[in-house]
Amino acid sequence: MTDLFHQSAATLARMIKDRTVSAVEVAQAHIDRTDAVNPDINAVVQDARDEALKTARNIDEGIAAGKTPGVLAGVPCTTKVNVDQRGFATTNGLSLLKDAVATEDSPVVANMRKAGGVITGRTNTPAFSLRWFTKNNLHGQTLNPRNTAITPGGSSGGAAAAVASGICAVAHGTDIAGSVRYPAYACGIHGLRPTFGRVPAFNATGADRFIGAQLMAVSGPLARTIEDIGLAFTAMSAPDPRDPWHVPVSHARQPYEKRAALTPAPDGMPVVPEVTAALKAAAQALAAEGWTVEEIACPPMREAARINATLWMAETQFAAEKMIRDEGDPDAQYVFELMRRDAGPADLEAVMKALQRRVGLIREWALFWQKYPLLLCPVSGELPFDQQSDVRSEEDFYRIFEAQLTQRGLPSLGVPALAVATGMAGDRPVGVQLVSDRFREDILLEAGAVIEVAHPPLPVT
Repeated sequence: MTDLFHQSAATLARMIKDRTVSAVEVAQAHIDRTDAVNPDINAVVQDARDEALKTARNIDEGIAAGKTPGVLAGVPCTTKVNVDQRGFATTNGLSLLKDAVATEDSPVVANMRKAGGVITGRTNTPAFSLRWFTKNNLHGQTLNPRNTAITPGGSSGGAAAAVASGICAVAHGTDIAGSVRYPAYACGIHGLRPTFGRVPAFNATGADRFIGAQLMAVSGPLARTIEDIGLAFTAMSAPDPRDPWHVPVSHARQPYEKRAALTPAPDGMPVVPEVTAALKAAAQALAAEGWTVEEIACPPMREAARINATLWMAETQFAAEKMIRDEGDPDAQYVFELMRRDAGPADLEAVMKALQRRVGLIREWALFWQKYPLLLCPVSGELPFDQQSDVRSEEDFYRIFEAQLTQRGLPSLGVPALAVATGMAGDRPVGVQLVSDRFREDILLEAGAVIEVAHPPLPVT
């Protein structure tokens, strides 16, 4: 069947489970799709087809023997090159790490396998996973399959491009400042940044992370449908004892009041008319399904972004500054220097005060969630940026930095956020962001499904 790469993960899993099609056929169709489109967009930079076909055969044999497959039964998936996958280098887009071959799977990769996911390849990221653009000296540049003149996002740009182009049905991404949500937005698909602690994390190829990444970096899924986001999230969030931060919270739906806050421009951030229009259309879709939507200001976003910058830059300066210099990636060096300048002093006093203020800010947001279980706000203040525009000039960088305020702010709060695609604005994708309280991904998925009905997913391109 030549159209298998157009199908959703949920559809493919159902077809494989009832033996309408084999897992091997599905895997081969996506491998063929990779061969057809990947040379043009460079989304997948490490090929795992041989292992994928072997995994698919095992799934087919298990189903034939009466075994119950997992929720991702035979679904073609990709993983990002900044997480460990047995037998592959965890490069994080770095020539310095081209030989850092993992001997065991990270928890999220292991969970995808246990759920029946078939990993067909590994996707590109910018050097150090540092930018909202995807280019590095080792693997090259990834292009956006919907419009090659614009960024596919970053740092999970390869993941988003792979999903949008039909290379895979589900992709793994990571997010410390928008690296799942922004690529999803840029490529016209959906992306979930789960609650901190939901998806277990650990890379045996490197040292344990410092406090900034421990508190803010998460893994999450990218997919073309909200149903697929839910399936992949269920798979990824299974417990793993290697992550002491993991919180084994039930996925069961809990009661909540259908009340949403619409904040079109948090803390006065500049927002283009196309994004404002998408937010108002999403609010109307929610209201039509019984939601009460009130346009109000949300709690501080800019201060949350400042905390993110302090913690992230302190860690980067302490642990990675020499690597950034030694890697010699000019884009990473340029962006790092401007981010460091924006963050200001990242010494012990700054870090301690940021951690102290973070608690009070989370408390303020927690009280907000009591009245408004859902926040509707921009993913970005602009439509997806032109390729490489963050390194054209300092003015361009800081304009982009400001447009990404919600991408930078929300991670320091530890809350879940969902980028929901709502279609095209001219030649560029557009979408909205849904945010809720910790461990309330169920609210995001239910609200996202409502918006998706009003704005059906874009087709594979």
